Formats: sequence, structure tokens, C-alpha cells
Amino acid sequence: MMYEGNINKLYLIKVAKWFMLTMPILLLFYQDLGFTVEESFQLKAIYSIAIVIFEIPSGYAADVLGRRRTLIIGSILGFLGFAIYSLTSGFYAFLAAELVLGIGQSFISGADSALLYDSLKADGRAKDYLKYEGRNFSVGNFSEAIAGFLGGALAELSLRMPFYFQTGIAFIAIPAAFLLVEPQLYTRTQKATWLDIWNVIKYAMVENKSLRYNIIYSSIIGSATLTMAWVYPLYLKEIGFREIQIGSTSTVLNLIVGMTTLAAYKIEQKLRPKSTVIGTTVVITGVFIAAGLLHSIYVLPVLALFYFSRGIATPVLKDYINRITSSEMRATVLSIRSLIIRANFSILAPLFGYMTDRLSLSQAFVIIGAIFMVLTGSSIFLFLRSLQKNESV
Repeated sequence: MMYEGNINKLYLIKVAKWFMLTMPILLLFYQDLGFTVEESFQLKAIYSIAIVIFEIPSGYAADVLGRRRTLIIGSILGFLGFAIYSLTSGFYAFLAAELVLGIGQSFISGADSALLYDSLKADGRAKDYLKYEGRNFSVGNFSEAIAGFLGGALAELSLRMPFYFQTGIAFIAIPAAFLLVEPQLYTRTQKATWLDIWNVIKYAMVENKSLRYNIIYSSIIGSATLTMAWVYPLYLKEIGFREIQIGSTSTVLNLIVGMTTLAAYKIEQKLRPKSTVIGTTVVITGVFIAAGLLHSIYVLPVLALFYFSRGIATPVLKDYINRITSSEMRATVLSIRSLIIRANFSILAPLFGYMTDRLSLSQAFVIIGAIFMVLTGSSIFLFLRSLQKNESV
């Protein structure tokens, strides 16, 4: 168990990354400064665009230079991004902060899961990845759950107060990343070139059909869960929730995700892949439309069902990708998935803001839900066929 210590350090990085005091109140903070909903989502789109630009190069850097080094870079940038938020004001200052945070996120995304898988594989426990990925995801969601309530409480004092505390929390990831030990599963003798990166993209998205369908479908579901995480605070604010109530709701929802991910591998084994995929897809896409039609406090149990499905889908879909991806390109492949998620979000988030400002929040929920229904409907059958093929091999 030479690399056992990496697991706890990755948990610390996950806590620093997911203990988001600012997330439940960020859009409310923007509105308090006079930003429109469209401008608010433009800032979040900039964050996603930064991830899109750096996601695959940083993922390839993780494969070539090492996961530990890229996690160190990402942790430092995460700290700097929140420091900028804490010390500045205005659209362009926040734009700079979002760029730094986006680049930092791209260096962590994929590398953390790849290091977890390779650490387990080096210790002869690769079969336990889904269990530990579920635990890692649960740690993140429990952190986000606690942070939701605390962020809402701090926002009652000042909407800027959560940012000061967030900067200190982001710093925790830096020493944790420095203390990681890199598993040596293969020899890194190649130099990173754009041609090498392109070859991995070509393999994942063109040559390997099973991997392509896994990435596309998983990315659409990831885009839907990311979108909901940012838009539901606006929904709750519109139906009369205060900041601390929004934070408390965030706590409950993330506790649901955290508890569900602990048992995700057992649920998937019991339901089997096909039923798991179809069930989570129907819920995740349908809740957007249901929320738009309800527009009342009765949306809370609907959101709870959404977050339960998210807790199953996220670790399970990642595991499907890891099973058919080799170690030397795992971080890059996971980064392709994250890139598509962020690319989708960078388009859909400003669109959601545009519809909210010009139509209504309820109509925006219904339309965005219909879009996700079309996207999942166009990819789910090819994805299920690839799962059946891989199970039979």
C-alpha cells in the first residue's frame, strides 16, 4: 500500500476545491453590484472558456509531466483567483479572477481522478476505483454541503465576507499537492507536443467509438448538473428565499449527493448499467422542465431527486470511461470530458441569462431542460450500445 497516503491528500485537495462558501451567493453578489443575469453568466462563461482552452493541454501535461506537478499548479492558481476576488471589484477585475480560477481548475480536473486511479492500480487495487472515486466525490459534496450553510450565514453579514474565507480554504490545497507521491506506472520519455495531444484527441473521439460515446454522453449529463448548480439559487431567490435559506438548501442538496455517491457503485450493480443510465437521464433532464412549470416551494423535493440522480451518475459515468482508458492518456481523456462540459456551459449559461432577462426564469428553465432532453436523446442509445459491447468483452 505504498500510495495509500495519496488518497487522504486528494481528499484535502477536493475539500479545498469544493468547500465553496461563495457558490450559493455568487450570482446574488453580482446582482448586488448591479450586474444583470446575462452579465453574471458571462463571467461564469469566461471561467468555462478558460477551462476549455487549457483543459486538454493541462491534462496532457498531467500525463507527461506528472499529475502531482499539475495539481500543484492548479492549487496555487485557485488560491490566487479567490485572492483577486477578495481584494477587487468590478466586471473586468472579476473577469481576471475567473480566468485565473478557470486555468487553475483545468490543471486539477482530470489529474486528480487519474492520480487516484493510478495510485490504486500501483497498489493492485484498480478494481476499487469506483468505490474510492465515490468517496472522493462524497468528500467534495459534504464539503460543499457544509460550505453552503456557512456561506449563506456569512453572506447575511456581508456578501463579500465568504470570499475572504474562501481564499484561506483554497490555500489548503497547496501543501496537500506538494506532499503527493507520483505512481510510476509508465516511463515519461516523450515531450509534450500539440501533435501528441491531437493524437490522443483523435484516438478518444474518432478511432475508439466506445470511448467517444462514453465521453459525449457523460459530458452532456455533466453539463446539465453543472448548469443546475448555478441556476437554482436564482430560482430560490425569486420565490422568496433569503441568503441563509439558500445556503441551507445547498447544504441539504449536497448532503444528498454525498450520501448517494457513497453507495453509487452498489446502486449501479443492483440496477445494472442500462437502468441506471436511463433512470438518471430522465430525472436530470426532466427536473429542469418540472422546476420551470412549478415555480414554487414545491420545487424542493424535485431538486432533491435531481441531486440524488447526480450522486449516482457522476462517479458511475467516470468509472465507465476509466475502464476503457489506458494510464498514459487517462488524464487527457478525462480532460476532454471536462472540456466538452465547460464548452457546453459557456454557450448555455449566457443563453440562460439572456432568456431570463428577456423572458422569465421559469421559461428559461423549461427551454434549457428541453435542450438537454434533445442532447441526451441524441446520444444515449449509442452510449448504451457501447456499454453492452464492453461488458461482453
